[in-house]
Amino acid sequence: MQRFKALLFILSLSLIAGVMFEREKTSKEEIIVIYDNSVYKAGLENDWGFSCVIKKEGKTILFDSGENGSILLNNMKKMGIDPKEISIVFLSHVHSDHTGGLFEFLNINPNVKVYVPKSFLEKFKESIIEYGAEVIEIEKATKIGDNIYSTGELGTWIKEQSLVIESEGGIVIITGCAHPGITRIVENVKKNFGDRILLVIGGFHLVGKDAGDVMNVIINLKKIGVQYIAPCHCSGDAAKELFKKEFGDHFIEVGVGRTIEIEKLK
Repeated sequence: MQRFKALLFILSLSLIAGVMFEREKTSKEEIIVIYDNSVYKAGLENDWGFSCVIKKEGKTILFDSGENGSILLNNMKKMGIDPKEISIVFLSHVHSDHTGGLFEFLNINPNVKVYVPKSFLEKFKESIIEYGAEVIEIEKATKIGDNIYSTGELGTWIKEQSLVIESEGGIVIITGCAHPGITRIVENVKKNFGDRILLVIGGFHLVGKDAGDVMNVIINLKKIGVQYIAPCHCSGDAAKELFKKEFGDHFIEVGVGRTIEIEKLK
């Protein structure tokens, strides 16, 4: 009898440990780059454009969709990401290198909410609805989920929204191309959310900018208090090198296949 009770006790401990492990696993906060100009892991395909998958608070979000749906889906398959696990699609702006892969994705998983800037063409929004997805228009700062927000539309000529994630270590900002200006976007988030800016990742729209202009951006972002920086896509190789030099260990190399575990950033 005593032996039986001991076995039951051990079994209950194992079950508790399993539940604790599962909670830890599901509470993981990750950004997984699945589409970019550069490759981080061999065997994946690069292309001009950007997309990443965010795992946060039990939700899986697709941020932008790159230019080519086949490349997007093939990279997801190779990385073990099931498109059907995604419940939210967040499109930063209308350019095809950020929206071109959407409809091939919707062919596989139309059961999603697609958050788009209100300024998107009506025809584009209607096409999303025709695939069976729900369109949610964003104009102002909007809560998307627990600790997940849109900045709202920023900019004038090319309107763009960025994604804001509240984490234990501070705010994470994900940008598509930063057409409104990367400094302006970060200043806007700092003003509206008033927290430590842990990480800024995405396209910074600095291709072709001279070193002086890039340094001004770096100086301003440091003044705002950005802790980690991860420029990619339209940021440009020259700009990335300057960010790497100035941020040192707090510069994060980005490319297709890179996974950033937010909770590990201090």
